Amino acid sequence: MKLLAIESSCDETAAALVEDGRQILTNEVISQIPIHEIYGGVVPEIASRAHVEVIESLVTRALAGETPDAVAVTYTPGLIGALLVGVNYAKSLAFALKKPLIPVHHLRGHVAANYLTYPQLTPPFTALIVSGGHSHIVEVSDYTDYRILGQTRDDAAGEAFDKVARVLGLGYPGGPKVQAMAVQGNPFAIRFPQVEFENAPFDFSFSGVKTAVINHVHHTQQAGLELQKADLAASFSYAVCSVLARKAVTAAEQNTHRLVLAGGVSANQHLREMLTDVCAKKGVELFLPAPALCGDNAAMIGAQGYYEWLAGRQADESLNAYAMMSVEQPKF
Repeated sequence: MKLLAIESSCDETAAALVEDGRQILTNEVISQIPIHEIYGGVVPEIASRAHVEVIESLVTRALAGETPDAVAVTYTPGLIGALLVGVNYAKSLAFALKKPLIPVHHLRGHVAANYLTYPQLTPPFTALIVSGGHSHIVEVSDYTDYRILGQTRDDAAGEAFDKVARVLGLGYPGGPKVQAMAVQGNPFAIRFPQVEFENAPFDFSFSGVKTAVINHVHHTQQAGLELQKADLAASFSYAVCSVLARKAVTAAEQNTHRLVLAGGVSANQHLREMLTDVCAKKGVELFLPAPALCGDNAAMIGAQGYYEWLAGRQADESLNAYAMMSVEQPKF
């Protein structure tokens, strides 16, 4: 089965043709980073307009003359205006071609990027999903059967990276720039907080570490001292990545002994190295998505879309976009 997949949840417009949820036939992505860079972050209205400008030509390239068997599209979560561009285009195309329309939850798509990286991977497994807007630990019992074990109570990990990058004057996108600077610093130079919840051991909180970074910068400046940016970036990265790795591996130990990493922050080399080290020590099998599939892309939506279709999840022309929705039992 060949699925045309469309992704437009934030600042990448993407379209892909994926066969049977495992093989990428085409994968087209247009990034909006140059557009939003001057603003220091994504401007929702500008993002929506940019999606409109390129989606038709991008889909045409992705189809490469093929007629798909179905159309899959990201409908939640994300920027509502951006999502609506992809959803409305997908609805129109599916109607015109008289093909099934398959709604896909964005976070499930990130997990499915691992099906493309590891064709042998099948559930059950535990997944750590870390992105600009989400930080979850979930148990994936089957392709469409998710159970949240823990999640952030405030800032997502990627959001914290972006805010710290802004404080350090590194610009947008922040995550890769903080990581590049962290490589040059000492991760133990500054001790930043790691939050624990007594009755929710797999929940996260990254607001405190972000505030601690801001306070450290202010105190250093007020004291007239030179700010050691590389040490700060390294210490912040260590505080975030170590708590992510520790909690995710513990959850995998208690549930499936297999851990899948997913989401935009899965490209972070510090996090990948930590998980590799901890999983090796704990005897947990680790799956890391290919770097090219860590960010938002449509191939991952096509991979998950195939399994949503097998589960009977098919929408009609009334499909809407939703800015937020649980990954456990998404409705449409």
